[in-house]
Amino acid sequence: MAKRDYYEVLGVPKNADENELKKAFRNLARQYHPDVNKSDDAVEKFKEINEAYQILSDPQKRSAYDQFGHAGIDQSGFNYQDMGGFGFGDIFGDILSDFFGGGNTQRRGPRRGADLRYDLEITFEEAVFGCEKNITVQKSAKCTSCAGSGAEAGSQRKQCPVCKGRGTISLAQGFFSIQRTCHQCQGEGEIIDKPCKTCSGTGRTRHSSKIDVKIPPGVETGSKLKLGGEGEPGE
Repeated sequence: MAKRDYYEVLGVPKNADENELKKAFRNLARQYHPDVNKSDDAVEKFKEINEAYQILSDPQKRSAYDQFGHAGIDQSGFNYQDMGGFGFGDIFGDILSDFFGGGNTQRRGPRRGADLRYDLEITFEEAVFGCEKNITVQKSAKCTSCAGSGAEAGSQRKQCPVCKGRGTISLAQGFFSIQRTCHQCQGEGEIIDKPCKTCSGTGRTRHSSKIDVKIPPGVETGSKLKLGGEGEPGE
């Protein structure tokens, strides 16, 4: 089904100024917001209203729309990124590594940091028109006492005497050579004789981090925003 004209959606003339657009959007958003209007078509109408306002309230997008109509606006939508997890290839590779020795089966490269979640409550007005919030989250950071090594100042990490720095140990079982993660160093290939007293050998300490979050207009209850680079640091 063809999209309706954005000006028609908001019920404003083509020469409407910013205040007229905002007033029209405010009235329609209050009327059709899914948290208020429970009719079957409320969600679709609210999306249509929000889309129209997003385009017409942006001078550059509005200019493109005025010249070329809907064809001049890129509405490709959000790019949902892979949030992690294991694919079939990873699982299959792990199974083979578990049963057959030989080759480089270590997985000691950089590892992705953990995601953080923060639940934020905002007012209806803020949900409709968008807002900016400053939140505080607890996250880990490199220990300043040991520079992230986990070892007490003046000492160093040492090669694991059990696996000789490989991170894995081999066990002969019939015709197969099975590799397992080293129990002494937990696959790190190194051990710490004198752990840092500040971080207890982890190489990290907890601290509070303030983050500015921009809430776009038209969010609904349960909406999720992804902030890149604001999670736990990787190893």
